[in-house]
Amino acid sequence: MRVLVTGGAGFIGSHFVRRMLAGAYPQFADAEITLLDAFTYAGSMVNLSSAHGDPRLDVIPGDICDAPLVADVMRGVDCVVHFAAESHVDRSIAGAQEFIRTNVLGTQTLLQAALDAGVGKFVHVSTDEVYGSIETGSWDETQSLAPNSPYSASKASSDLLVRSFHRTHGLHTCITRCSNNYGPFQLPEKVIPLFVTHLMDGRKVPLYGDGEHVRDWLHVDDHCQGIALVAAGGRSGEVYNIGGGTELSNRELTGRLLDLLELDWSMVEWVADRKGHDRRYSVNTGKISAELGYAPRVPFEDGLADTVRWYQENRDIWEPRKWALPERKSAAPDTSALAVGAAGAGFGGGL
Repeated sequence: MRVLVTGGAGFIGSHFVRRMLAGAYPQFADAEITLLDAFTYAGSMVNLSSAHGDPRLDVIPGDICDAPLVADVMRGVDCVVHFAAESHVDRSIAGAQEFIRTNVLGTQTLLQAALDAGVGKFVHVSTDEVYGSIETGSWDETQSLAPNSPYSASKASSDLLVRSFHRTHGLHTCITRCSNNYGPFQLPEKVIPLFVTHLMDGRKVPLYGDGEHVRDWLHVDDHCQGIALVAAGGRSGEVYNIGGGTELSNRELTGRLLDLLELDWSMVEWVADRKGHDRRYSVNTGKISAELGYAPRVPFEDGLADTVRWYQENRDIWEPRKWALPERKSAAPDTSALAVGAAGAGFGGGL
């Protein structure tokens, strides 16, 4: 079996590739992987260090919007797992064009190539943010889409394209919608690694608004386990929510990080809220649990502690990439905490 993994050098995609090659997904024990990644700031071969030299992995640098390249890569592929996306909410607010190009046009390019090549299955990795904000209860997969940021709007658009290729052309597609991811190798533009690395360096962390925005936290290993289950057994045309089952306000999350690093609230800078900031996300995972046997296996307390420890022990991996982030390339390491932090303190997304 040949599996095409787009965005396979990013945070979640690389974890999926590493775990597949390590034999974590028995359904794909004999799989060979073609990895297609544009290697923007978000993708790095460092994320694939444990897979270097594995003969089952073929790494191809390239853009998912490049139709001739995508058509060539798609030949002989049995299953596509599509991670590639622009995913940072704050960056989409500053400028949406690249999000529309990659997330919408890129997905359409992949879908057409998969259809033309007769690919057996196309798994599209999406986000709970396409549902919008929910005050009480949890979304199931029948919830109408109501995205509120340019990022989530671009992902909702790509979801609808995937649905259309199933309904119009009969392409075997599945969509997964995950809650907020965390774990090792995540870029320090997302809230947990941003806060941890700032606090490690004695910098204050920026907390949006009143800090009461709520997110469901999902360890990257549980997310990838769910994706593998969908890739192996998901029904054609279906959507599957994948959640971690730990809902925390941003204030609560910040408190836990402060406790793990033995710091106090003097290290928190309260900043103006993000534009259009969704108040709460919560997904119902009953469908994937009942159909495919999914259940999160990483207790949040353990996963968070392990993640903090990873950043403490791997400065050589994350620090160069933190200072290479687009909004920080011109910033000196002694830039004030608020100026550095507020630009990247995104609480959404996780791809």
